[in-house]
Formats: sequence, structure tokens, C-alpha cells
Amino acid sequence: MDLEVTKAITESWFSKLQENLCFDAAIAGTGPSGLIAALRIAEAGYKVSMFESKLAPGGGMWGGAMMFSSVAIQNEAVYLLDELEIPYERYNDHLVTCDSVLATSALIYHAAKRGVLIHNAMSVEDVVFKDDRVSGVVVNWGPVVREGLHVDPLSFRAKVVVDATGHPCMITETAARKNNIILNTPAGKVCGERSLNAAEGEAMTVENTKMIYPGLYVCGMAANGVFGSPRMGPVFGGMLLSGEKVAKLIIGELK
Repeated sequence: MDLEVTKAITESWFSKLQENLCFDAAIAGTGPSGLIAALRIAEAGYKVSMFESKLAPGGGMWGGAMMFSSVAIQNEAVYLLDELEIPYERYNDHLVTCDSVLATSALIYHAAKRGVLIHNAMSVEDVVFKDDRVSGVVVNWGPVVREGLHVDPLSFRAKVVVDATGHPCMITETAARKNNIILNTPAGKVCGERSLNAAEGEAMTVENTKMIYPGLYVCGMAANGVFGSPRMGPVFGGMLLSGEKVAKLIIGELK
């Protein structure tokens, strides 16, 4: 029995791996913006793989604010809650609140149900850079990267890569530093996020969601980190709308 279990797991996992060495979109980070982007791109019929360095996908939405398991979402993004059947309560004329654990788990479920392959405990530590374009991701096990072990990674090819790594904007920072490229930002580089301003940060999250170099897109808090805009705290409407926007941009490119 024990060997049957081992064989079943390894054959199943490696079969999925072999079928997904090349895909249309690679998304680094599995927070709310990345998950919305992934499910929308998959809905359009494209192959999507996500990579999460931690054991559980979901990003910072799990913990709400200071581990109070509620998040606020603006009216503009409530249609996504309705579509994904995420319950919420009306707080005032422009905000609703919902349970952070329920909302996060629902986003993960709907992305996976639409065919998105989520690799948990895998870190994107670099990009594939070919013909002056970001053309894939270089990955290793999350614990290997955290421990600083000298273990070589593997690479996956993708038509587009999305940096959804949140505050550190790790993918963009690494690509720019290693390849000395000029990004599509006012300074031509990663500007770094500013301190909290919820209203401005929410608006700029969507505004900053775009392609910043051929083959490389940013969404969510990574977009504000790249463009030097404020963080916004436990308000998640901008995150969801950013995921919607980047998906539309990528679908337009892939058509």
C-alpha cells in the first residue's frame, strides 16, 4: 500500500509537470490580483501556471488586517464577489466587507477549477531572457531559496510572465538588475513603493498595471512597487481590478 501511494503521487505530479513545461502565461505570486488574472486568462482558453514560494497560495489576503479576518472591498469590484459567489456585507455607500479566509479560498478554488496549475512551495528566482524579451521563469523549491542552498533551478517557458509578487516586486527587480534593461516607468527602473495612502494607492494599483518590458507584466502591489506609488493597506478592490486589467492586456497580446 505505501509504495502504491508513492507511485500514484509521483506519477500524477510528474505527468502534470511534463504537460506544463511550456505555457501561455506564468504568474509569479498567488495573491488576489494574480489569482484573478490567472482565472480570467484560463477562461479565455490559455494555459496558465502560477508559482507560490510558500506552502499555501493566497498571498496577504488570508490575514486580513493584523489577522482580523475581514477585508474591505470597494463597490467597483463587488461584481467579482458576486460572480465568484463570495458573500459580503454592506458597510457603507462605497465599501463592503467579506471574510478574508473565505474570499481567499474561493479565489484559489475558482482559479484551479478553470484549469490554472498552481505550483506551491516553488519560488521564481529568475526569468528566462532571450532575444531582448522575458520568455519564461526560472524556479526552485521555496525552502531551497529561503535556506540559501546551492541547488540549481529548472526553467519553464512562457509567452508572458506576470510579476504578482507583491511589495518586493521581486521578478521585475531581478530582471532589471541582471539584464540592465530600461523599464516602462518614468525613471526607467524599479522605483520602490511609497508609504500608505489608501485612496491614491488603490487607484494607482490599477493605473500601474501594464506591460513594463516585452513579455513582462506587473499587477497588484508589485505594480505600485515598480512605479513608486503608495501602499494601500487591507483594501482589496484595487487588487482584484488590477488582476482583471492585466488579464485583458495579456489576452489581447496572446490573440
